Parts: sequence; structure tokens; C-alpha cells
Amino acid sequence: MNTKVRSTRISLAYRIIIIVILVIVLFAANVIAFGYSNFSEVVIGQYEDSAFRLANASANFIDGDRLDAYLAEGGTSEEYRAIWERLDKLCNGADVTFVYVIQPDLTDYDHITFVFSTVNHKSEYTPYEVGYVRETTNDEYKRKYRALYEGESEEESLLLESRKFSRAEYHLTAMVPIKSADGETNGILCVQRQTDTVYTAKQAYTKRILLVMLMLSVSTIIGLGMYLVKVVLNPIKAITREASRFASENTPAEKKLTETIQKQDEIGVLAGSIDTMEEQIQSYVEDITKITAEKEKMETELNTAARIQISMMPNDFPAFPDRSEFDVYACMDPARDVGGDFYDFFLIDEDHLCLVIADVSGKGIPGALFMMVSKIILQSCAMLGRSAAEILEKTNEAICSNNKNEMFVTVWLGILEISTGRLTAANAGHEYPAIKQPNELFELYRDKHGFVIGGLEGMKYREYELQMERGSKLFLYTDGVPEATNADGKMFGTDRMLSALNEAPEAAPKEILNNVTRAVDDFVKDAEQFDDLTMLCIEYKGPQKAGEQRG
Repeated sequence: MNTKVRSTRISLAYRIIIIVILVIVLFAANVIAFGYSNFSEVVIGQYEDSAFRLANASANFIDGDRLDAYLAEGGTSEEYRAIWERLDKLCNGADVTFVYVIQPDLTDYDHITFVFSTVNHKSEYTPYEVGYVRETTNDEYKRKYRALYEGESEEESLLLESRKFSRAEYHLTAMVPIKSADGETNGILCVQRQTDTVYTAKQAYTKRILLVMLMLSVSTIIGLGMYLVKVVLNPIKAITREASRFASENTPAEKKLTETIQKQDEIGVLAGSIDTMEEQIQSYVEDITKITAEKEKMETELNTAARIQISMMPNDFPAFPDRSEFDVYACMDPARDVGGDFYDFFLIDEDHLCLVIADVSGKGIPGALFMMVSKIILQSCAMLGRSAAEILEKTNEAICSNNKNEMFVTVWLGILEISTGRLTAANAGHEYPAIKQPNELFELYRDKHGFVIGGLEGMKYREYELQMERGSKLFLYTDGVPEATNADGKMFGTDRMLSALNEAPEAAPKEILNNVTRAVDDFVKDAEQFDDLTMLCIEYKGPQKAGEQRG
């Protein structure tokens, strides 16, 4: 038993920690991507701005009407040499890679002719000779050249990336037109510079973020682990240990769980439920011990079982007078030979209502006790925030672990998200629910059945969703309703049940249950009732309206 508890604790802790790690990793990835993108834009913007300032300054002292003459002279004139030297000083003084002037082939822009070409003395490049013709390197350059020559823009820039081994290298080219006296573009001055800062900044930024996220992950995992052990796992272990002890000894604990676990949350509610269960069972056992006559003992068993059924189910209506989003009503008419039917509804939190209806296989005190244990386990698992399928799976796990009498229970369980009307449900071998959408009639919803609870270990259950709209109703019942039998041996059946539901489909849940009860009584008449008639109906009235006050 201790080994099972320990493995459960470790499994729960690992699952939560893994989820936290995944969230941190996703958050870090988004932060790195977003931050690097913005940082790169700023750096490139600064590079681009300085390149255009240099390009415009360089273009101001070049005579656009003289470009063709410079080419014809082959760059030998004093004027050409003076301009080249000024461009060379600007190129090296501003620490850019290239400053050059070109004339593209205007037919298709496939070739460019260099008029001036200077390079940074610290680079590995050499300048092009005046008149050197070279193919345009890519279509983007062609488009930029055409835009400048045809007057579509007064400046163009292009950022290109190249790969060098495992790293990316970027270079930015800023282009401005050189115009003649009549305003026509006669050449293009280009300033090109390497942008290695982008790659360097990326590495530094990524390393810093990864380091911060690693420290955050480690501290979060340590803190979360300590919190889980102290606040969640140790209390659950204490509850499990006490439940196992009581199952073997059948005597209440000397010190109540609520004295050890002084919490006001769901774990505290679970501890209080265990204390109450032990007290009630002990009280019932003592009552039975005092009865010596077999007939009185049998009568006491039936009365005790009935008290268990009634005391363990909500009976005060309206059940939630301060909640206007829904109206719920339930009833149980026990048979002479007490069975184990039960219903339940409770708020998991302010926005989630759990609905349960179930039918235990046994009768009498064993059935009533099995019903009580099943109900407590179902509610406890639900209050821990599990899904509908997980609640059934954990309940089946707990019951199968110590089910010496081989009893089982059919269960339909749903969790209503009050704010949206979304109902998530799972069915463990129970009757089909009946659903009524607005302005329609009740009809059976033939959901997928899983295996009964307590029948077989390791069972998995499938969830499904129902969308409750304003005015939707859901009717749940046990097999005592359709299997109610008259004196001729005929069963009431689901068709008669649907007819009773649709007698007044727009009525409140209480009236709807009264209509079904009345229809069953009229059909059965004086025949003996062999099974419980247990029903639950909920009407969804929609989310709380703005300004509406509770209570």
C-alpha cells in the first residue's frame, strides 16, 4: 500500500513539474524570438540611416552630367582622381565596406558598369577599375535600380544574408540616384556595409535569455516541488493512509483528519468527508450491533440504508439560491428492498458544476455503504479539478483496489462550465441521458458507454461534450424509471418516459420530475416497486447578466 502511495505522489509531482518546464520553455522561445526580432530591426534601422546619410553626402559632390565623360576618359583626369579620393576617404572614415557609383544597362538591368569604386582598406576586397562591367547579382538589385531610374523612389536599400560555415553574414546596401542638371537619373551611388553586429547581438541576447530562463526553471521546479509536497501531496498521503487504516480496522481514528489537515480548500473538504464517513459508519455499525432479533435487524438495515442514501445526497431546494445561471432539482423514491442509487451535484469552483447519477449493484447495507464510498471518491476526485473521464478512471482505480465483494456501480458524470454552457461528460455503463434544446422536445442522447466502475482494473473512459444553450434541459435517471414494471409484467420503457418529459417540456425541473413520477405511478399502479426511482433535471438559464447581483 505504501509503495502505491509513493508512486502516485511521484507521478503527480513529475507531471506538474513537466508542465511547468514546458510552459517556461515556450515562454522563453517566444521572448527570444520577439526580442531578437525587435532588436534586429533597431540595429538594421541604425545601419540603414547612417548608410543613407553617407550616400547622400557622397552624391552631392558628383556631377551627374560628367559620369559619361569619366567613363570615356578612363578615370585619368584630375577631376576624376579628386572625386575618387574624397569617396575613398568617406568610405574609410565612415568604416563602410564599399562606396561605388554605377550605371546599369537600362534595357534589362542585367549588367552594371562601375564609374567609381572604393573599398575599406581593412577589408579583403579590391576596388573595380573604372568601366568594369559586371552582371547584376540578383533580381532584387534589378528592381531597385529600375525604381531609382524611373523615378519611383529617391532612395532604396537592400539587406542580404549569406552563409559562412555555421554563421550568417549580412550586408546592407543603400542606393541614391545621381542626377544630371535636367533632373534625369544618370547613375546610382551605393554605400555597402557589413552588419556583423546583428549576428553578434543575436548570440549575446540568446545566451542571456537562456541563462535567465535556466535559473528561473531551476528555482521554479525547486519551489514548486516543495510546495506540492507540503500543501498537496502530504495531506493526500495522510488521507489515503487513514482511509486504508479504517478499511482494515473499521474504527474511527483517535485524532481526526481535520485536526491534522487544517485547510479550507478542497483537500480540507475531503478530509472532513472522511471524518464524517468514519463517524457515520461507526454509528450505523453500533446501531446494527444492538439489534438482536433477525426481523428487527433486517428492518434496521433497511432504515439505516435509507438514512445513508438520504443523508449523503443534497435534499435542500433550491440548492443554489444565489445562482441564477441554472436551476437543478433531484429526487429519489427508494424501493422496499433498498438499493444503491444516488445522485449528487456540487460546485467544483465558481464556474464549474458537477452532476452525478449512479446505480450500485448491491442492496441493503452493503449496497448503501458501497454507494457512500463511491459517492465520496467521485466527489473527492472531482474537487481535485480532474476531468470527467479522469474522475471515473481514478474512482474505478480506488474501488478495484479493495473490492472483495465484487460490487460495481454504473455512473454518468458531467461537468458544466457555467459561464459558457459547455458540458463535458463521461458514461460508465449508465442509462442514456435525455437532452432538450431550446424550443425542442426531450430526446435520448445515445452517448458512448464505458465499462462499469469496479468491474475491471485499468479501464479508460471517453469524454464527450454537449452545448447547453439558454433554456436547455438535461434529464438523468437510473434504470428504475424505464424498468418500472406493472402487474402484467410490462416495463414503463424509455418511450413512455420521453412522453412524460415532453408533457410540459418548458416547465421547471421540479415539475418535470413530478410529471415523470406521476406517469410511472399511473403505469405501475399497485404493483410492488423493486428498484429505486432516482432522477435529476437541470435547466441552463445562461450566464449571469451584467449588473445582476447574487444572493
